[in-house]
Amino acid sequence: MGYGRLGKPDPGETSGRVIIPNPNPRNSKIKIMLISATVLLIASAIAVAVLIGVRHKAGNRIDKPSQAMARTCSRTLYPSLCLNSLINYPGANSASDSDLVHISVNLTLQRFGKGLYKASDINNLQMNTQIRSAYDDCLELLEESVDLLSHSLNSVFSGDGDSPTGSTQDVMTWLSAALTNHDTCTDGFANVTGNVKDHISENLKDLSELVSNALAIYAAANGDDDFSRIPIQNRRRRLMEFETHHDEFPKWMSRRDRKLMNKSVSAIQADIIVAKDGSGTVKTIAEAIKKVPEKSNHRTIIYVKAGRYEENNLKVGRKKMNVMFIGDGKGKTVITGGKSVSQHLTTFHTASFAATGAGFIARDMTFENYAGPNNHQAVALRIGGDHAVVFRCNVIGYQDTLYVHSQRQFYRECDIYGTVDFIFGNAAVVLQNCNIYARKPMANQKNTITAQNRKDPNQNTGISIHACKIMATPDLQASKGSFSTYLGRPWKMYSRTVYMLSNMGDHIHPHGWLEWNGDFALNTLYYGEYMNFGPGAAVGQRVTWPGYRVIKSVEEASKFTVSKFIYGSSWLPSTGVSFLAGLST
Repeated sequence: MGYGRLGKPDPGETSGRVIIPNPNPRNSKIKIMLISATVLLIASAIAVAVLIGVRHKAGNRIDKPSQAMARTCSRTLYPSLCLNSLINYPGANSASDSDLVHISVNLTLQRFGKGLYKASDINNLQMNTQIRSAYDDCLELLEESVDLLSHSLNSVFSGDGDSPTGSTQDVMTWLSAALTNHDTCTDGFANVTGNVKDHISENLKDLSELVSNALAIYAAANGDDDFSRIPIQNRRRRLMEFETHHDEFPKWMSRRDRKLMNKSVSAIQADIIVAKDGSGTVKTIAEAIKKVPEKSNHRTIIYVKAGRYEENNLKVGRKKMNVMFIGDGKGKTVITGGKSVSQHLTTFHTASFAATGAGFIARDMTFENYAGPNNHQAVALRIGGDHAVVFRCNVIGYQDTLYVHSQRQFYRECDIYGTVDFIFGNAAVVLQNCNIYARKPMANQKNTITAQNRKDPNQNTGISIHACKIMATPDLQASKGSFSTYLGRPWKMYSRTVYMLSNMGDHIHPHGWLEWNGDFALNTLYYGEYMNFGPGAAVGQRVTWPGYRVIKSVEEASKFTVSKFIYGSSWLPSTGVSFLAGLST
């Protein structure tokens, strides 16, 4: 599998696969949105200049950066780009270190907005299925990034003394997600060529580096650069600590949501009921999603009655916030699909169900992709919304089953099935009290449970598997001698995954972890194991990579708990889902 995580198209498959988009208002909507955003950005830029008492004259070029600018850019991975982007920004040369934080976010937002505007210009071009899939992904991801950067800017620069709209961890999460979005966009074009790819590449040039710089500047200014680096021993304590909670949900869930997680279906007053037999509000899940109001602070509850629902790439979009799906139980309410990269789609585009709206919750249902191992990447569930919770659900597939794409996520008492890289992505995610099942793969394949794709050392992302059971399905158990199963492999340079206090079956290879491609990322990854048990947990023959460690310190292991890794004690209690905030009771 290549870095783009795309199946290779068969020779000649582009013939006859041309798509001419139906006329739709999306392109004009994007432009209207960006015109409005541009007005706000100009106003923000002016406010920055006024705030720091600078009068910037048009046409006056500044060739020498200030000490504050040089100091700030020295903290980034791309200092030359940082200096070049800041040096002629209004007010930047006379700005203080703290002013440069919001200036860096502001200019990054402006560049993302411009990139989205120009990318949308070719929306009506004819494209084959694979290119259209990658292009649509990019538009969706860029739109989301503009939102994330806007939220970040509102938090780091409150203008007239207003309270910031997000915490330090919020901003770190949003900037990390914007970087992941850009990465996913460019990955989608990895195995294609042509004018569309060239147009996207040209208009998104330097965006990844700009948001990386903004993330580094913000992290350094707010004391969060320590946790993102590796190794993590001997680091200073975080500013916020949380007491340990047991059998309650994180504080970011409202009291009502906490109660909802444990109430019986009959006791819940659903806003929308989905039933194939017509006994509910609507017959399809797609209809239910359409009825959800946009940008609502109210929790919208969708009860999906028992049945098998196969609809086309269901998605709860980023404007559909605080949506809760409740089913009749694992294996009873089933959302399924069979999309795969063999159909010339990006991996991102294959999800049977996707949720990108903040505050998404799913309870007591199954998400499935039945494409099978021969069709390679085929996602059952993809989540990119912040503060997402998946509770008592099945997630069933083969390769790339669960796409934990971005932002903060929590999974509790779920059963997850797959073969190659079947838990993958770049969210900050904790899986707790889950059953993780490796299945029998294709001949000559190796199972890899995780493929975490943290690209930047400042991203606050990673996969934490806590108090789970790592098992083999009966078909794999019967033939485990013919197939190797590994805990994970590094999809990107700063891949970060830990297993803690988990029961590992004897199907786990003694080496534990697998290379991606030669020595790629072996020095920069962070793979840790802490007090796991069971026949597959012995660490005596584990890999000896510089980035791998057997965690012996409680303090170090605690960095990957619900309370500290996803700051779940501040948001999970409101969901009502049970969780363990610390390492143990």
